[in-house]
Amino acid sequence: MDQAQLARASFFVIPIFLLGLLVIPGGRALRVVLSVIAAVLVTGGLAASLDPGFFTYVASFSTMAMIYAILALGLNSQWGMSGHVNFGIAAFFSVGAFTSALVTTVMPTGTLASYSFQLFGLGLPYLAGVLVAGLVSALVGWLIAIPVLRLRTDFLAIATLGIAEIVRLIFQNERWLANGPQPLRGIPQPGLCLVKEPRCGWLPGWLSDWLAPLGARDYSFVNFVIVALVLAVIYVALERITNSPWGRVQRAVRDEEQSAAMSGKPVTFYRIESFVLGAFIMGVGGAVYAHYMVAIDYSHFNPLYATFIIWVMLMLGGSGNNRGAILGAFVIWAVWTGTETLIDSLSPALRLISDDLPSRSAYFRWMLVAILLAGIVLYRPQGILKERKRVSDYMPKGKGD
Repeated sequence: MDQAQLARASFFVIPIFLLGLLVIPGGRALRVVLSVIAAVLVTGGLAASLDPGFFTYVASFSTMAMIYAILALGLNSQWGMSGHVNFGIAAFFSVGAFTSALVTTVMPTGTLASYSFQLFGLGLPYLAGVLVAGLVSALVGWLIAIPVLRLRTDFLAIATLGIAEIVRLIFQNERWLANGPQPLRGIPQPGLCLVKEPRCGWLPGWLSDWLAPLGARDYSFVNFVIVALVLAVIYVALERITNSPWGRVQRAVRDEEQSAAMSGKPVTFYRIESFVLGAFIMGVGGAVYAHYMVAIDYSHFNPLYATFIIWVMLMLGGSGNNRGAILGAFVIWAVWTGTETLIDSLSPALRLISDDLPSRSAYFRWMLVAILLAGIVLYRPQGILKERKRVSDYMPKGKGD
């Protein structure tokens, strides 16, 4: 086992530690200690026994799953918390992605400026791009919420789906905004200097020596840790919000809107707030996705894909449960990527039936997801982890559930 293998494995320490905090029961101090031990032992064991290519695959797989988990948490703050049937996830996803790209890139110059167009390029740091992306998505969500939230259930779903398509077409056709149908390239990769020369100036000498065997091709591990930290911050914040008085009012509006209004709660105001909160989180997810992909265009944000797969993730994991949203994202992403491998292995048999059938294999993947969605609705509508209904965290366990 060489140093490069150990360096790659060390990037798993933080995500495994965060996962331990999420799943290990007990008090806070005990969970921290056990999570540290688990992170060190699991990472050391993986480094000693597994092929280097496995680490790269797990990092890439987990990064995309965590991005989808961020989007699922955003949907959970709307549907799971307040009952908004939002089919416009792709709209906020794309707004966040393009906003962060415009904020963190610089304006093209020279020959590049003749065929690459964008409204502005501020060259700001990664965190600034993520925050601005969330704020702009929240602003768009607020502008949409004012007229659209007068609708309910299927009418709201149709309206938000139409808005998502409008947003996609704007980015597709208005080339002056974000290069139109052509990819917007050169989106910065945060922390790239950790694995590429010249190394980060703020990096301690011992850490720089530890990461020295790694190169630019190992950047997926850096991004893996960054996305894990973003997901952890959003999860902790949502847990606080969900268990706060504000979160309890949102659930009251969701379950019995008229009773909440009769209790003196400004129902419309609360509904708009939850919609804006979800839009902010989806915008952050879009920003993280843009920096992961490096180049984006309108085709990445098809409403039929970037919306309904998030709904399946949330419904499988458990609507109203933040842990369920994260779990559902990982399970469905595993199903989605696994079916791609399955369909590829079945291509020779499909070609025996028809020469055109392997080229239509994507439809089989959607069919499997549709069957899974139908099974969830029929046999497990509450999801894997059902909503934790608790009146107050100050009440003893078992009396407010």
